[in-house]
Amino acid sequence: MESFDGIYLDLAKQPGKCRFADSGLGWKPAAGGDTFTLQAADITQAQWSKAARGHEVKVISRNGDVIQLDGFQQEDFDRLSRPFKQWYSINLESKEHAVRGWNWGKAEFGKAELAFNVQSRPAFEIPYTEISNTNLAGKNEVTLEFSLPGDGAETNGDLAGARAKGQKAGGARDQLVEMRFYIPGTAPKAETNEDEEKGDEDEEMEEQNAANVFYNTLIEKAEIGEISGDNYASFKEVLHLTPRGRFDIDMYEKDFRLRGKTYDYKIQYESVKKFLMLPKPDDVHTLITIGLDPPIRQGQTRYPFLVMQFKRDEEVTLDLNMTEEQLAKYDGKLRANYEAPISSVVAQLFRGLAGKKIAMPSKDFLSHHQQSGVKCSIKANEGHLFCLDKSFMFVPKPATYISFDNVANITMSRVGGAISASRTFDMSVTLKGGAGEHQFSNINREEQGPLEEFFRAKKLKTINEMAEESGALLAAALKDQLESSDDDAGNGVRGSADEDDESIDEDFRDDSDSDVAEEYDSAHESSGSDAEMDDASAGAESDAEERPKKKSKTK
Repeated sequence: MESFDGIYLDLAKQPGKCRFADSGLGWKPAAGGDTFTLQAADITQAQWSKAARGHEVKVISRNGDVIQLDGFQQEDFDRLSRPFKQWYSINLESKEHAVRGWNWGKAEFGKAELAFNVQSRPAFEIPYTEISNTNLAGKNEVTLEFSLPGDGAETNGDLAGARAKGQKAGGARDQLVEMRFYIPGTAPKAETNEDEEKGDEDEEMEEQNAANVFYNTLIEKAEIGEISGDNYASFKEVLHLTPRGRFDIDMYEKDFRLRGKTYDYKIQYESVKKFLMLPKPDDVHTLITIGLDPPIRQGQTRYPFLVMQFKRDEEVTLDLNMTEEQLAKYDGKLRANYEAPISSVVAQLFRGLAGKKIAMPSKDFLSHHQQSGVKCSIKANEGHLFCLDKSFMFVPKPATYISFDNVANITMSRVGGAISASRTFDMSVTLKGGAGEHQFSNINREEQGPLEEFFRAKKLKTINEMAEESGALLAAALKDQLESSDDDAGNGVRGSADEDDESIDEDFRDDSDSDVAEEYDSAHESSGSDAEMDDASAGAESDAEERPKKKSKTK
């Protein structure tokens, strides 16, 4: 037996004692707690390298898990090499890491981890168990997303690490959440090692983007795509309002998958914190909202809620791919066959597999149009606000959940416009402890009464500023009207009819002939003959005698 003190298991916060024997290895925390053991038959590979706390022994088990033992000294290498060689029939390989700091190199897929090598030396390794998702972020770019454990105490502080998938770095103060690889060039879809098969396959083998090859290989290695065994149920091209797109939903025993054209997600049922079924006020669709912690991510955007939309009249017939023994584990929460609207089937499956209650809109609230939701907006985003028994829920974007326990007060106010033209109002929900507020705008004025009645029933403090605003606006309007009437009387200004009577037409001139007659004046020169001018003068004089005199205008 070889024993070492001050050894850390899987980046744990507290050290412990590590022992190697012919039956296997074990680690026990110095402060007391559960002991970790690994049988000798399960040890397949071991590596020695320099690490943060001195030197590290990395052990890879038969099922692909990576166990890190950190805290050894340089002189411990010889003591460790003998037990690995004699008891486990394994050579303890010594590896030196690349320390040049280059950000370009070669990625190699090993049995249990992805290694990034610089000049044939590993710069860093990523265990497959730590990768929660991968996506093609561009033509030559692949994104790796790492698991985010909810509480560090549940991870490496309690002997989890790589053996509890995706929770290795849970105890660290800072956590790596995403990494991007730029992969240029092309690569063949398939590779063969037998020379006799190459001749037949060279014609069929096509070149494709190297990023696609990397992406597909990583999905297979990290088990992000298909997993062994059949899924319990599948739903094709389900419309998601948040994040926007159509995703296929595959439901398994411990997780469910969302598969889209660009992004795929693998979500544990343990991450489902809330499940709501909301009837959309259009009487056509039903919204299923799932609250997630940790949220899913698309680049820099985080989505703590999934919002799915289903047609109410769309029915589905589904047979679960489960045996009777598997169904018996859920205590009657699942049935072997379903024939019902698709929204109801999806809700019942999530209720049984995730073990979460389905929250519905409160029966104490009905809008003016006898609906469960009220149309409103958050900034420039239109949606519907639903009143539940213990919370508010705004969907679809940004999906906002507000618990009544966190509400300090609710303020109703009107923004701009005259009294008669104001058909909407705003509602501001202020949170306790100075946590901010949520502003809902453009709510129909008809919904004020039902909302106030619901707030009183739930004992929520409500401030109605619209009554004060209405009184102030009315007083201001009456004051302006009185001032304008007094000013008109003092200036002797009368109505518009008097103005029309007193208006003077400057173009009208009495006792004067029209301007056209001036052209026939005897002094007017013309290019015509004298006879024509005489005839024109004679005609003008006779017309003047026959035309009666104009009457002068009487005032």
